[in-house]
Amino acid sequence: MNTEWLSKPYYSLDAYMKHTYGEKYYKLALDGGFTCPNRDGTLGRGGCIFCSAGGSGDFARRTDAASVREQLLIGRQLLSGKNTGSRFIAYFQAYTGTYAPVSYLRDIYTAALSLPEIAGISIATRPDCLGKDVLALLTELKAGYPKKLIWLELGLQTIHEETAAFFGRGYALPVFEEAMASLAQAAIPVIVHVILGLPNETPEMMYETVRYLNHIPNPQSPSSNTVLRPFGIKLQLLHILQNTALGDMYLENRLPGFSVLSLEEYTDILIHCLELLSPDIVIHRLTGDGPKNLLLAPLWSLNKRNVLNTLHKTMKQRHTYQGRCFYAAGPTDFI
Repeated sequence: MNTEWLSKPYYSLDAYMKHTYGEKYYKLALDGGFTCPNRDGTLGRGGCIFCSAGGSGDFARRTDAASVREQLLIGRQLLSGKNTGSRFIAYFQAYTGTYAPVSYLRDIYTAALSLPEIAGISIATRPDCLGKDVLALLTELKAGYPKKLIWLELGLQTIHEETAAFFGRGYALPVFEEAMASLAQAAIPVIVHVILGLPNETPEMMYETVRYLNHIPNPQSPSSNTVLRPFGIKLQLLHILQNTALGDMYLENRLPGFSVLSLEEYTDILIHCLELLSPDIVIHRLTGDGPKNLLLAPLWSLNKRNVLNTLHKTMKQRHTYQGRCFYAAGPTDFI
């Protein structure tokens, strides 16, 4: 286990921040007024079947370019009792954070980046919403704010096309690979979202998704030995929420053969995912937060501290850590 991981058995975001910048940064979640091609009729209506009306930004504060500073200040006040450090990351969390005219994107991103207390921005989006104009804007902002972070968060969830079709993702895996290659060329760090416990997925299918992230194919340079690998990953427990298509299916028993993961099952799966992951991938999330007023299952996930304590205790008992199963025989052989 790496001694720079701050006594955790994995490479946490806290460890990365403290070793890279000397302090912990805290994300302030914002809703920039975006929508999603899976909601506005371009690809579908209603979003992915697990997605709430808040577009995965149920805790985000609504803002626009004119009110970014105000909303960030409110967010800071809400966090005043936490040990957050002196700087923050503006997290455009709700819906698809690059799905708007570039002029609007420039205004709202710049409004956040220009604030001295904001260390950078993190933008949650889809890989099919990264056109050349958006990539050019990100490159422009990276050059204009060289001392600030600009991160992209891509919702992959799974590499299995049948699962993606079931929950209505709306794009095929090669689209993700093309986005990863373009962002790597622009030197934009990427955080990939993966959901564990999706209907019809076995633990081995989840492990296949994690193995894939260690060495993503590069469609822009297929003969190259260069490995595409995300800067970070969010391992998200599937939350079944009220007022979603998945929630309705769950309540109406229209998910044959599906059962919600228990804490013990989730812990086992999560640990092996960490064991398989490259030790240089930063862990940004290990469970997620389901809104208490919307969560149908699993209810044990509401006690997030217990989930993390169980994970840490079990990993310690098993003497295991992130990357333990990463190499099979050599640095290019993955299991």
